[in-house]
Amino acid sequence: MSEYEQTKNGRTAPNNTTEDKFSLTPEDYLAKHHILLYLEDAIQQLLDFKEDYPKIDPAQFFQEYFSTLRKGNHTLYREYQFVRATPHNRASFIRSFWICFRQIGKSGDLLNVREYHSLLCLICPNFPLDLVQKTACIIFLEDAMDSLTSFADFLYAFQLQLYYEEFLDRCSDIYDKLLTTVRSPRGTVYIPSASTNQSATTAAAALEGTTMPLEGIAMPLEGLESKHFVDAVMHDMQDIGYRYPPASVLLDIQSKASRSTFYGFVVALARSESLNSSIGVLPPRTEVYHDPIEPIRKSSHSSKRALIKADKEAPD
Repeated sequence: MSEYEQTKNGRTAPNNTTEDKFSLTPEDYLAKHHILLYLEDAIQQLLDFKEDYPKIDPAQFFQEYFSTLRKGNHTLYREYQFVRATPHNRASFIRSFWICFRQIGKSGDLLNVREYHSLLCLICPNFPLDLVQKTACIIFLEDAMDSLTSFADFLYAFQLQLYYEEFLDRCSDIYDKLLTTVRSPRGTVYIPSASTNQSATTAAAALEGTTMPLEGIAMPLEGLESKHFVDAVMHDMQDIGYRYPPASVLLDIQSKASRSTFYGFVVALARSESLNSSIGVLPPRTEVYHDPIEPIRKSSHSSKRALIKADKEAPD
């Protein structure tokens, strides 16, 4: 299993120190690394394969299955439920998408949401459109079906959306609750004064469309205090029910702006090179169009061809 999987899966946070594997119970170890899920999938794949090739050697099949799993090529052409089943699967799929379609970026083509969705469906037939729409929202801050974007911008936003989907949903809930609390009329006790009447008159005139100057009116600030929001997110992360980015990445984003909107926070995550490095499957943005050191080998197809050949050559 890959290095990034060993440190970033299940209920283990990426920013935690590596847990001593000998301190885990057998059950916890199996759950942490999703061993049973892969064993069940391998057995199901073998049974499906044996229907057409009954002479297949199970030992050879399992060897090929786990070799492909270790290399990260195992999510190609699989259903979406399997792609999102584990952090390793998600990371592997992101890398496969980059390697398969980076030439589009090299040529400078700009695509819209439906076109990127079509590309994703080439390697995952039932990939959901709504997740691609959420990716577009990170880029354009709105649901922009027809807006065009570069491959690089889409790729890194897509990585964030797919790999940290549950974390982003939770952050959105936290942001909305904090914003409601800040804007609640119960949050402030307002005592009228002599100057209040003048301010109220000025504000009313402004609402009526007059040109009266608005000096002295305290307009609501956009977003939330970054520290307040990030502190709430990090406090929630103690309930580790989902993967979340390293704390150092969140603190770095907090330090760069005193206030932040939800999408400002998400955009900063998508652009964070530290976050990209912690996931560990995509190159830096400056190298996104370079050829990968270890390209995807056609292992899934060549392995099946080898298994089929062995099946045909097996004695009756």
